[in-house]
Amino acid sequence: MDKYQLLNDKKTQAELGGGKDRIASQHKKGKLTARERVELLVDEGSFEEIGMFVEHRSKDFGLEKEIYLGDGVITGYATVNGRAIYLFSQDFTVFGGSLSETHAEKIVKIMDLAMRNGIPVIGLNDSGGARIQEGVVSLGGYADIFYRNTLASGVIPQISAILGPCAGGAVYSPAITDFIMMVENSSYMFVTGPNVVKTVTHEDVTSEELGGASAHGSKSGVTHLTYPNEVECINGIKKLLSYIPQNCEEQAPAFAYDLGDERREKLNSIIPANPSQPYDMREVIEEIADSESFFEIHKDFAENIVVGFARIAGRSIGIVANQPAVLAGVLDINSSRKGARFVRFCDCFNIPLLTLVDVPGFLPGTDQEWHGIITNGAKLLYAFSEATVPKITVITRKAYGGAYDVMNSKHIGADMNYAWPTAEIAVMGAKGAAEIIFKKEISSAENPAGKLDEMVANYTENFANPYKAAARGFVDEVIEPALTRQKLIRAFQVCETKAVKLPRKKHGNIPL
Repeated sequence: MDKYQLLNDKKTQAELGGGKDRIASQHKKGKLTARERVELLVDEGSFEEIGMFVEHRSKDFGLEKEIYLGDGVITGYATVNGRAIYLFSQDFTVFGGSLSETHAEKIVKIMDLAMRNGIPVIGLNDSGGARIQEGVVSLGGYADIFYRNTLASGVIPQISAILGPCAGGAVYSPAITDFIMMVENSSYMFVTGPNVVKTVTHEDVTSEELGGASAHGSKSGVTHLTYPNEVECINGIKKLLSYIPQNCEEQAPAFAYDLGDERREKLNSIIPANPSQPYDMREVIEEIADSESFFEIHKDFAENIVVGFARIAGRSIGIVANQPAVLAGVLDINSSRKGARFVRFCDCFNIPLLTLVDVPGFLPGTDQEWHGIITNGAKLLYAFSEATVPKITVITRKAYGGAYDVMNSKHIGADMNYAWPTAEIAVMGAKGAAEIIFKKEISSAENPAGKLDEMVANYTENFANPYKAAARGFVDEVIEPALTRQKLIRAFQVCETKAVKLPRKKHGNIPL
């Protein structure tokens, strides 16, 4: 046979994966093939495949009679909107996308190359787990990948899209990566599937209930972004990449922006006159950020805190904001974990942080205490304290108690701290404080209720405002809300050259 013809035949064979029937089966489930996913993700004509002709080495259980070129995973490099990425895309049509020794070697190779060249890694996951027929070498392959995930963490961005079943060892690699995306009703993540759960715990649960996109998007917080279909999920990867740099040594891409009238009058009327009335912090974000630039992360998990990327004057920033519309914006276990993880990602990759504060404190109760609010709240405190990127805080309303400290206060390294005139910075709310401080006066008064109101008003006038903090320098400036965007543009610009050296150490010991 002509050598060039042999090459073309092998390419055709590799591109067919598990064959036409299995491709048709994949389409029947409403899923794209591994190659179709790659084509959707990357710039047209930019994909360069590595390892197309790799074959598995197994001789047991009849596998020597089933050889598929590429061994169930497509690996290589390409560009997305002109920026280089490495990627792997698991092929469910080949042994259910199961991971073999050679399958793992292909993934490890592109991860090593990605770290060497300082380029993000995108994983398109669609795998039933370890290839059982290969035994321990398959497990060893997973461990090789986990080790690379860990080495790459904080060096290059790692993004995982779950586009099918992801079970057993297959879930731990995505768990170590920076972001996980899932597709509703077709992607699943679980350590043990529904059948094992039923055998062990007698719970009758579906794959969707146990580990679907909705469960992990709202209950566990395992996934950061969920989408109704694969096309939107892959578009989500492209959008996420636009906010983040190639590696820890670079800055995120900046968009061209012409300064104009940056005053935003709507901000002057967002805070309700009633201090107990909620409002949506996203309205504040929309006015502060460039138009339609806010890209929310973990939207359906721990909704009492809002995190996400945005742009201010074309530059990428990370936003962490209390959400007074949910649980009054109180900090609890899940919101602390959510915020801490996001802060640490931004700090890893040189993305400045904006913190918007309206927090009445930490959520009280036995459930929170018994499940470790102390340790989990400390994660957020640790993350902000450790971060060396430019950090700017705006207190819109309440900043009470220890939560004031935790939410990027001046004391833990914030570069600029602004407060609106509506800000209330105190140890606790006026009513609770008055009941403690003036307990004797209130109980001995002829009209205790009237005396309480008087003391609440007294405390509010003296402490529930930003001026005591401003007098101490804990707040750099009390500003008109409409000027917030203008102030932030200037503050982030002046902080671009910020340089901080942390004490020499191997690494800190964050309270996990």
